[in-house]
Formats: sequence, structure tokens, C-alpha cells
Amino acid sequence: MISFDVQTLTEFIKENKNYLIGARISKIQQPSRREFILTLRNNGENKQLYININPQIYHICFINENSAKKRLLTIPKHPPMFCMLLRKYLESSYIIKLNQPKDERILELYFQSNNSLGDNIYPCLAIELMGKHSNIILYNSDTNIILGCAHNVGAEKSREREIYGGIPYSYPPAQKNFALTNFKSLLTEFDKENFPDINSIIDEYYSQLTYENKYKELKAKYQTIINNKLKKIAKTLNEMSKKLYSSTNNDNYRLCGDLLMANLHQLKDYSKEVEVYDYENNKNIQISLDKTKTLKENANKFYKLYTKSKTAKEKLTELINTNNKQKEYFEQILYSVERSENIDDLNQIAPEIIEDHKQETNKQNKKEIPDIKCIKLENNTQIYIGKNNRQNDYIISKLASDEDLWFHVHNNAGSHVLLKTQNPTNELILYCSKLAKENSSVKDESKIGVIYTKRKYLKKPPGANLGYVTYKNEKEIIID
Repeated sequence: MISFDVQTLTEFIKENKNYLIGARISKIQQPSRREFILTLRNNGENKQLYININPQIYHICFINENSAKKRLLTIPKHPPMFCMLLRKYLESSYIIKLNQPKDERILELYFQSNNSLGDNIYPCLAIELMGKHSNIILYNSDTNIILGCAHNVGAEKSREREIYGGIPYSYPPAQKNFALTNFKSLLTEFDKENFPDINSIIDEYYSQLTYENKYKELKAKYQTIINNKLKKIAKTLNEMSKKLYSSTNNDNYRLCGDLLMANLHQLKDYSKEVEVYDYENNKNIQISLDKTKTLKENANKFYKLYTKSKTAKEKLTELINTNNKQKEYFEQILYSVERSENIDDLNQIAPEIIEDHKQETNKQNKKEIPDIKCIKLENNTQIYIGKNNRQNDYIISKLASDEDLWFHVHNNAGSHVLLKTQNPTNELILYCSKLAKENSSVKDESKIGVIYTKRKYLKKPPGANLGYVTYKNEKEIIID
């Protein structure tokens, strides 16, 4: 990756100096914690100055409509405090001077504005593009006092330079060594016909990097959310399994009740303990009793304990089955996230991961037809491969006919593979089985079972998760 260095900033300022000086700020927006947009107007033309202080892709440029889409810019309903501060001091003000300190990746925009009393004030916006130290700082150029910044830096974060409101603004320590090699490399990557100036090159290069960075961040975020859910389910299953194991000996309650009832006339009531013959296990056993109760009352107590434990066991088994289904469901979603190739893929999965996305996207998703991979072969044979639960569900509910063959790896997360053909030969079935293995979480393992059956033998239970089906009359192929 090519860094935004001193020379790149210098050339950007040279190219855009005439437009920047005298430009009026008409709008200030902050799409995210590290992104800012200043809408400027000068010479009858509006431009959007985009500032990104992400440590990996820090840069500044004027953006166009296409690059704005690539950067996935969305404006929040409630702007952050620093954005409100910038609006207070800079909206409707004019840029009167630019400055780049020598050998620094800092652009200072000096403004002329008015305070609440109508007096002229001269705030300065220092845009510092310095890797992990990137920041945007607003200070009063008359008093040199910081009014606010995108990121406060206290003594605990930096021994050399503190940055926060109310203290004097100072430049960072001078760099001992700085590279000036990246700028020429950036120029040689783009043709002059489509990218005639420095700004268009910066915009194109970094908009792609911004997209890739946001894709990686979103993917990592979703993986973390799902892994946390899987850990929670695993913990719950472990606790339930322990409880179920402890209830396996509860048949002893029934046996004690039966033995007491069989010996009512041979034993004494209100006893602390009795000895009876266990006819099931062919031996004598001791049974501890409640000495305040009769033998029949003790027997009824054992029957109640048995009924209660039996009911609890049934509920525990049901809950374990439910949690195992949830585990399989989230493992399938995790596989879909890991297999995603772009943000559109992740957006299709988002409603299954984050509650906030469900109501917003459900209506839209119902109208949209997912872009499903299709392999077309001779004799009008088609093979569909789903990327995620939404695509899997669409394949089964919309694309499949009763006689089509459905393939899926056995007991593992993977794609639904659908074969539509008039002649399902053994070669085709083997090919689709291999595709099912290749598009699964166990693609690198050997001897994996792939099941297949006709679409008419699939069923989606009421209230089941997206993409979940039950099946019957299946056959299995082992794929190396």
C-alpha cells in the first residue's frame, strides 16, 4: 500500500490552492469517527473535501459521486460533538489562507468567521495526516488555544504532545527521516486519460482502499458477534448436559416408590429408614425416609420426585436439541461470513446477525432477487450454489422443482447445491457432491459425507431459521 506522504500532500495543495482559498463552507458532515466531509463553494462550483484520519488509509481529497458510493458514506441522524463544534465555528465561513509546515503531513486551513457578537474571529483547522497519530484539530489562530479535536490525546497516551481543548496548539516533533518515494509510485499506477490530475488519482486509489478496509472491519465485526453467540451456546449446552447427566439416575425415585408400595403391610410407618428387597437388581437395599410421614406418603413423595425429574429431563432434552439447532444455524452464518467476498455479501447476512438490521432490510430483501452463482452445462443443465442462508432459502423456495436434486455436506455448514437436469447421471451427481464439499466449512478435510435427495423430499418446518430444511429418502456419497 502506498502511504499519503509529504510530497503527495504538497502536490495536492498546489493543484487545489486556487479553489480552496476564498471557498466558503456550506456544510460539515461526519459520516464516521474518522471521516469528515466539508462541502465547499467557490467560483460557482460546489466540491466535497473528504478527510480520512484512519491510521491505515489517512488522506485528503475532493470526492465525486462514484467514489462516495465506494466509500459507503452514510450520514448519522445525530452528529458527534466535534462535528457540532466545527459547524458552530466554520459553517458559512471563508478559507483565507493555507499552510503546510515544512516536511510535515499537515494542512492548515485558516478561516475568517464571526462570533455571536458579530466580531471577526480566525479559527484554524489543522488536518494532521500522520499514520496512527492522524487527527483534526480546531484552534483559535489569534490565541493559539485548541477549541476541540477529533481525538483527545492526554499525558497517558503521549509523553511528547498532548492535544485537547483549552491548551495551546503546537506542531508535532519534527521527523528525523521522512520518505518522498511514494508520490511517483502513485502517479505511475494510473493513466492520464482517465485520471488527469493528482486529486482524481488520490480519490480513486484511496476510495478502493477505504472500501476494502470497511469490508474487512465489517467482516471482523460480524465474525466476533457470531463467535460470541457460539461461545454462549456452547456454555449453555455444557451446563445443560451436566444437569441431564445428573438426572439419569432419577429412575431410582420410581423404584423406591414401587418397593415401598409393594411392602406396605410388612414395614412400619414413620420409620427413618427401611430395608427392602430390590427385585429389579436382585439385592437388598436401604431406603431413607421422612419419619414424619407414613410409608404411603413417602412412596407418593418418591413418585412426585420421579415425575418432576422426568419432566425436567424431557425439557432439558428439548432445550439441548433447540440449542444444537441454534449452534448449527450460527455455524452456517459464520461460514457465510467467512465466504463473503464483498460488502454486498455481508449486507445480505446482516439481518441474521444484528437485530437493528432486521426491520430495515426484511421488506427490501423480499423484493430483491439475490445474485446466485449458476453453472450452466450442456443439455440445459444448471447447477445453483448458495452463498448464504438467504440465497440457500431462495434456491429451495423459488428456483427448485420437485424432481431437482439437492446436495449438502452431512452435519456441517455449507452451501445448498441444486442440480436442475433432465438426465441426472452418476457423473453429474458426483460433480455436484464435490461442489457441495468445496463450498463448505470442511472443504479441506478428507472423506466427507455429502447427502442428496430430491427437492420434493425437503421440508421447511414452521418458524425455522432462514435456509433450514429437513429431508428424507437421502443418499450419501463420501468425497475425498
